[in-house]
Amino acid sequence: MSLDPFALGGAVNWAGSEPAPQWLDVAREYTERWHHQQQIRDATGREGLYEQRFFAPVLDAFVRALPHTFRDVPAAYGTVVQLTLSGEGGGQWAVRRDYQTWELLVGQSESPDAQVTIAAEHAWKIFTRGIRGSDALRCAQIRGDSGLGAKVLDMVSVIA
Repeated sequence: MSLDPFALGGAVNWAGSEPAPQWLDVAREYTERWHHQQQIRDATGREGLYEQRFFAPVLDAFVRALPHTFRDVPAAYGTVVQLTLSGEGGGQWAVRRDYQTWELLVGQSESPDAQVTIAAEHAWKIFTRGIRGSDALRCAQIRGDSGLGAKVLDMVSVIA
């Protein structure tokens, strides 16, 4: 049996309440397994699974929660918040305000209203509620609109 990765399935709660493509549900499963494995590694003082091939898909899946995180944030059409996760497995994403929703973009955006940079090794912990509040804020560099930038740190990319 094969699975059409682009067919719509159930919702992935942290990414929104709408039906999601099957690939996102598979990614959610992978991130949960990776996340629990990493928690065990951290607790036992073992080296993390931060190699590109393991870590990049986790971070890419986690940031799919950005539009859902910003869903109730009012902003002018075209407002952009850029997220850069630095280090192994990292990358760049942005959310841009459309007429009624926030849209996820992959890559560098020109002239963002807020720029947030987080080390990838800290980002996964922020996005899974392992680092919160002022500790999360200390892990991030925010330029531009600090209110918009800080909203990134509220993102939860696990079932909570």
